[in-house]
Amino acid sequence: MRKAFCESLVNKSSNKEFVFLTGDLGFMALEPLRTAMKDRFINAGVSEQNMVSVAAGLAKSNLRPWAYSIAPFIYARPFEQIRNDVCLHSLPVILVGNGGGYGYGVMGATHHSLEDYGALLTLPGMRTFIPAFDEDINPMVDILFKVNHPCYLRLGVTELPKDFQLPEYNSWRKLLDGDGATLVVVGPLVGSILQHLLNLDKSIRPNLWLLSELSPTKFPDEFVCDINRTGHLCVVEEHGSHGGAGQIIAHLLLKEGKPPKRFTTKTALGYPSGKYGSQKYHRVESGLDPISICKHLEI
Repeated sequence: MRKAFCESLVNKSSNKEFVFLTGDLGFMALEPLRTAMKDRFINAGVSEQNMVSVAAGLAKSNLRPWAYSIAPFIYARPFEQIRNDVCLHSLPVILVGNGGGYGYGVMGATHHSLEDYGALLTLPGMRTFIPAFDEDINPMVDILFKVNHPCYLRLGVTELPKDFQLPEYNSWRKLLDGDGATLVVVGPLVGSILQHLLNLDKSIRPNLWLLSELSPTKFPDEFVCDINRTGHLCVVEEHGSHGGAGQIIAHLLLKEGKPPKRFTTKTALGYPSGKYGSQKYHRVESGLDPISICKHLEI
């Protein structure tokens, strides 16, 4: 997804208000952007707290700064600066975290981000964008260049099944019809699940929805109809349960007086075995793999 991200920003490099900051990351990935941006590409070094404060200052000067690092380094280390310098002043700083969820695999918990959007969404004015596929990047970047508030963009690895025709980008997208439960998946995790569900008969296959922006303020009418028809809503995300999409969706459904008959979630469980492995290994341990999810849905 980083390549698509870089290409999209290169296309925006003529915007003289655009400034890109990196925490000494992007080798063999962001060089085209550095060439295009020239002195508006700033390597802030391994100093994320300072980088975020500098980004806030640039935004205060009517520039449009983007600050990039490995996901936990862009939201956890500089959390105070994000809160005090960016969010309390409602500045349009775009935070970009690469390798969301278990993306950095065997590098372990210090490099995993299992509470990133949950933590950031507690801050005033913050909104998060979680692309599932490379094709999501351009429309998201277009949106992010127009916002007037802080945002977090969580990058991962695209897993789009070959020849699958994606619907036009939207914060809510229905990817598959089925007669089973209603399934909502957040971010790139949906790719492997989609591939598995394509092989199931429609009579047992769930309705598959993809959610790409948080926090939602309303539901599509078709989504509500699906919940009412199926009676079972399941939310799946590579993120902890606290502050995650499952809790956000449950709160909004209750607030609107539209609770499903049955509501379940599948979330990142941390490290049940106490061991580290690939992203796929951690997904299986947490029951976020397609086989486990289908069992959870009683397929």
